[in-house]
Amino acid sequence: MTFASLHVRTLRGALTVGALASPIIALPTRAFAQSAAKATIEQFMSPASPLTLASARKADRIAWMVYDRGLRNVYTAAAPSFRAVRVTNFLKDDGTDLSDVELSDDGSIIVFVRGSAPNRYGWVANPSHDPAGAERAIWAVRSTGGPAWRVAVGAAPELSPDGRTVLFTRDGQIYHARVMRGAPVTAMDTGGVPFIQAWGRNGAPKWSPDGKRIAFVSDRENHAFIAVYDVATRTVKYIAPSVDCDGGATWSPDSKRLAFYRRPGTPFGNQQQRGTGGIGNPAGPAANLNAAPVVGNPSGGCAAGPGGGGGGAARAGAETRQDSARAGLRRSPGFYSATFAAGHTLELMIADVTTGDAKRVWRNAPRDSVFTSLNNMAWAGNSVIFPVNVPKDEWERWYSIPVSGGEPTLLTTTDGMIEDATSVALSKDGGSTLYYCTNATDIERRHIWAVPTSGGTPRRVSSGEGIETYPQPLASGKSLAVIYFDAKTPASIAIVPTAGGAPNRVFPTLAASFPSAAHVVPEIVKTKAADGLEISNTLFMPKDMKPGEKRPALIFVHGGPRRQMMPGYHYMQFYHWAYAVNQWLADQGYVVLSINYRSGVGYGKSFANAPNTQGRGNSEYQDVVAGAKYLQGRADVDPTRVGIWGLSYGGLLTSQALARNSDIFVAGADLAGVHMYGNVIDTANLAFKSSAVGAIDGWKSPVFLVHGDDDRNVDFAQTVGLVQLLRARDVYHELIVVPDDLHESMLHANWIDTFDRMGVFLKRFEWNKEKAPSMKQ
Repeated sequence: MTFASLHVRTLRGALTVGALASPIIALPTRAFAQSAAKATIEQFMSPASPLTLASARKADRIAWMVYDRGLRNVYTAAAPSFRAVRVTNFLKDDGTDLSDVELSDDGSIIVFVRGSAPNRYGWVANPSHDPAGAERAIWAVRSTGGPAWRVAVGAAPELSPDGRTVLFTRDGQIYHARVMRGAPVTAMDTGGVPFIQAWGRNGAPKWSPDGKRIAFVSDRENHAFIAVYDVATRTVKYIAPSVDCDGGATWSPDSKRLAFYRRPGTPFGNQQQRGTGGIGNPAGPAANLNAAPVVGNPSGGCAAGPGGGGGGAARAGAETRQDSARAGLRRSPGFYSATFAAGHTLELMIADVTTGDAKRVWRNAPRDSVFTSLNNMAWAGNSVIFPVNVPKDEWERWYSIPVSGGEPTLLTTTDGMIEDATSVALSKDGGSTLYYCTNATDIERRHIWAVPTSGGTPRRVSSGEGIETYPQPLASGKSLAVIYFDAKTPASIAIVPTAGGAPNRVFPTLAASFPSAAHVVPEIVKTKAADGLEISNTLFMPKDMKPGEKRPALIFVHGGPRRQMMPGYHYMQFYHWAYAVNQWLADQGYVVLSINYRSGVGYGKSFANAPNTQGRGNSEYQDVVAGAKYLQGRADVDPTRVGIWGLSYGGLLTSQALARNSDIFVAGADLAGVHMYGNVIDTANLAFKSSAVGAIDGWKSPVFLVHGDDDRNVDFAQTVGLVQLLRARDVYHELIVVPDDLHESMLHANWIDTFDRMGVFLKRFEWNKEKAPSMKQ
């Protein structure tokens, strides 16, 4: 008897469709445990995990989202004790996401969003199959307790400083909803009709610190304005309107001024020509920017980014569509390229919101290759700070420019990665200090550093051998909150003195059932790929190894590929679980190697942008082979029992390994993987040859497949297509299809079931070296 290849999972993880289950597969889940003393994957994944963090501007209070075995809730804590309190009561593992936690200035009100982002069809994820469907809505709760309440359908809330009102955007207009309950409300107070309605795609609303005004961007396609709404008079004023593309508005701490960037407007050659009207003659309703929600700007207008005319890529695309007879016009200044009169392409503007006047305080140089963007800038003290992607610099940098004028000053002189928006935060005194998370001086981990926003020498704030992320300074300036991890400690909220010191963990308290003692401290080992590139890997060795014993080994490959695994629990949710799974597998007796292959982050931009990766040759696969050969060369590893597992891009590399090297990899678990680059089935095509399907005839080893059919990252069609190839070649596979679920399952029960069954699968085909049966029987 053989195990049927298809199972469909219900909410609680039961298998409801299938046939002819073999006695081995029919064993209860968690049958993988070798003895009663071994911890289960459920125990390893049991702690409540904080995933986001926010702090109030005028009170020493923090709030965060917690994932606790599928229950997603908001917690809060305040000085001096920072005792954690759960303030919401969502007590079902129903797959409803919770995000965008934000506090009012005084910390009394917390807003958040429940529900996933819609997919390309506008569908909000419904992994629990609720026949009523699902929604994405803004909610609120008092930090002192009481039931949470739904505010309005919407997302990305911008909470007013007093916590009374929330702003959000929909279909290119700005909506608002009254947070506080009890008073009579109109449709405008519940997000039913637009709050600020104007021509253009209006968005990025930002409250002034005093709550009296709202700044927003009005993108008019070939130009864009900064606008300010006055709450008291209910009027809109456009700030220094011009023919150019303005954006990135950020308030001064005293609410009297705005900083924004200005780029040249869109030249004729990049303006979209609609219908028969031609340039200068709008074609009627089709030209209405408010006709439907628009993502991006196909015409290469203001939304297209650098250059005000769409940047180099947009210009090249436009030019290739022109008749060759227009070559002279393409070379003629101003038809297809846009600069200011002095030849520069970027200006920093400072505006007086009372008068509406603005002046330029800085401009980049003509043909500047360094300062090409002021995206994500923020007013900080007496400066504006912003990230810069410096050419030929291996690391991310932040700079500042005085609002009175002057040249940019490099702030982050530390050589290390500063990954994203959650890695930086400003002190609550108006932004005199920038706190940032980086792997400078400790490339395998993350720590918090600080630097004055006017310039100075950075200093490390958090000490110790742990991992600290998500810095959130507190209002008093005495400390900051972080999310903390280490080799044996899952995600925790910790408080760190701003003067420097070790993190003090305040949440959660680990239960006695959590298998802390079963954890090992991973070791960093280096391997060299066939082309000589050095790769950093994390090695998990079982505690119960006996002299002369040879154990089976597993390789874990992360997704992304823009990721870095560390010798401790991870700050991203799936990789937090993946680290727990690797610890569990080591506790079960496997030697586990987690590979930080090229094209990942953390080791510099040259490593992240390595040549010939992905569909250009999949050069990163040689890093996987190097890891496998390292394992095979160890005296404590059985070279005939090496397996591999991963999700997403890790699933891609797992399928690569099984297709190209079934002689090395005896089994694998491919979770939501990519199996073919592009959409061309042509054996001469490089992308096809770089894919797992390009070597499908070499695939002999059994594989465990899992995929949700509402995956918004990897098209479910990737698994649909792979299964047809495996069936045609009689490759043994076990498949779990999860209707309505996402790239990473939103249901905790599904994760426990997935890893339990993956463990059983690996025990059969790697540990016990069972021969895979034919799928034809």
